[in-house]
Amino acid sequence: MSEQNQELKRGLKARHLNMIALGGSIGTGIFLAMGDTIHQAGPGGALVAYGLVGIMVYFLITSLGEMATFMPISGSFSSYATKFIDPALGFALGWNYWYNWAITIAAEMVAGSLVMKFWFPNIPGIYWSLLFLIIIVGLNFLSSKAYGESEYWFAGVKVVTVIIFLIIGVLMIVGIMGSDEIGFHNYFIKDGPFHGGIKSIFAIFLVAGFSFQGTELIGVAAGESENPEKTIPRAIKSIFWRILIFYLGTIIVLGAIIPFTQAGVSESPFTMVFEKAGIAGAASLMNAVILTSVLSAGNSGMYASSRMLHSMAKDGLAPKLFAKTNKRGVPVNALILTTIVASFCFLTGVFAESTVYVWLVAASGLAGFIAWVGIAICHYRFRKAYTHQGNNLKDLKFTAKWYPFGPILALIMCIVIIIGQGYSCIKPDGIDWSGLIASYIGIPLFLSLYIGYKIKHKTKLIPLHKVDLTYNEDKNLDNIEKKILELN
Repeated sequence: MSEQNQELKRGLKARHLNMIALGGSIGTGIFLAMGDTIHQAGPGGALVAYGLVGIMVYFLITSLGEMATFMPISGSFSSYATKFIDPALGFALGWNYWYNWAITIAAEMVAGSLVMKFWFPNIPGIYWSLLFLIIIVGLNFLSSKAYGESEYWFAGVKVVTVIIFLIIGVLMIVGIMGSDEIGFHNYFIKDGPFHGGIKSIFAIFLVAGFSFQGTELIGVAAGESENPEKTIPRAIKSIFWRILIFYLGTIIVLGAIIPFTQAGVSESPFTMVFEKAGIAGAASLMNAVILTSVLSAGNSGMYASSRMLHSMAKDGLAPKLFAKTNKRGVPVNALILTTIVASFCFLTGVFAESTVYVWLVAASGLAGFIAWVGIAICHYRFRKAYTHQGNNLKDLKFTAKWYPFGPILALIMCIVIIIGQGYSCIKPDGIDWSGLIASYIGIPLFLSLYIGYKIKHKTKLIPLHKVDLTYNEDKNLDNIEKKILELN
């Protein structure tokens, strides 16, 4: 296999990167789940939870940004773990991330079919899942630029919706729209604004973490971005603040307009606000936006998982056939395998759609948080090796602030979230064992990958002086077998 048909092409522009990162974290978490988080902890509790998770995400994406500008490869933290820490960790992180997004595609296709029932209740959901999967595979098969362009517009719809919502919400709060000035008295009904105290804040802390997942896509996209040394730092600096403003702004507006006792997941809180503002067809409008979010998440999932599999194949951590790309730089074989796994959405032809959706979400579960743990550890190790080998920090194109406090804090917070996954399954009348098992199933899967590879290849922690900090865009990464031989 020639080197020529293994390389991705740098077709992603700065505007694509911005929207990939921004769109990756704006989805059903803000359009649907936000109502339930405010209901559980009140507007004050939701602000605290999302604010703390936002700080954690800031440290994670700046850590990833430092490594991605130094070494812009699509394998991202899987390749970094392989080169900076231990090939076994790179193997486990890569397959974990691939599996996470491949299953997420299936979950999003099912979610899309559920959304379509709003307009077409008599058409079986499996047909909608098939249609959406064909669209997403087609967009990713064309080129990275086609993916970037489609995601730019998918994400654009979500961003515009949130901006319009925030503007209308502020006008309603001050009394310019609607019949009366709403103000902030809804914050203080019953035991608000911190309904349920610390216990409730911790419960939605987990939901907030899931809502922000997808921001790490900017690291995966680095391998196909034009001029990554300039575009990645610019995207990271702007994206974090936009995401934080969108989420915290949404909580502030929702908490003021909708009493937290009435918020929930039965109806999108955005729909409730638009209806209060007197906007005709608010339910249909928000359903269309949610459908766009679903397609965006599926689109990003197909891109991220196929690129991760391609990179692992080049590293020697997956069969070499997945390293092959077509003339447009698309890893076709990796795309095909990911599509096969995503076809689990067609289980809706056998089982109830809502049941399949719950299965798929539980299956992907912790994988995103495990990936975040990997990012924090990789950055800590990268910086240690970089300085140990006598390099000057001033030579880095982008430097993450507050090292080592940042990655250590992010690591601790991720571990707390992982441990607390089963918190909601422990109830006064007993333990929901099936829910508890579903919450933690991702941990044994990850450990089996890590331990299995370590035993088979007898890998060890790479000493700081042997950490490979070289990067050449025109060459494949060193084959993993060579690295194992060096370590032994």
